[in-house]
Amino acid sequence: MTATDPPRAAKALRGAAAAVLLLEGIAVLFVPRGIAQTEEGLSGGLLAALLALALVLILASGIQRRERGLAIGTALQVPLLATGLINGVMWFVAGAFLLIWAYLLQVRKELLGTAFGPVAEPDRADGGGDATPTP
Repeated sequence: MTATDPPRAAKALRGAAAAVLLLEGIAVLFVPRGIAQTEEGLSGGLLAALLALALVLILASGIQRRERGLAIGTALQVPLLATGLINGVMWFVAGAFLLIWAYLLQVRKELLGTAFGPVAEPDRADGGGDATPTP
């Protein structure tokens, strides 16, 4: 199954990927609160690392319209999953986000023919890609 309008489908999937990354960044911001309540407490270095990860995830959501944005977002799933080493609950939260991310990549592959590659523009000479409103 391929999309009838690949550029439009790609834009919608980039928006979904940006939203997932933004939600991941917000979820990482909740981790320090959970760690602070443990016996070990929250160290300054750990807090800085978590805040940096949250910031990078939020910034990565803003670059999803760029060609490498999807690859960067995919690479950021690894440190997100690694937050499970810090707080056990994050294994479940990060795992859920990882499954959502994998689903987005699968949908993108089905609709556009590639999970990471550029979107093929429709040939305008054949009349492909013309936006004709449907009644």
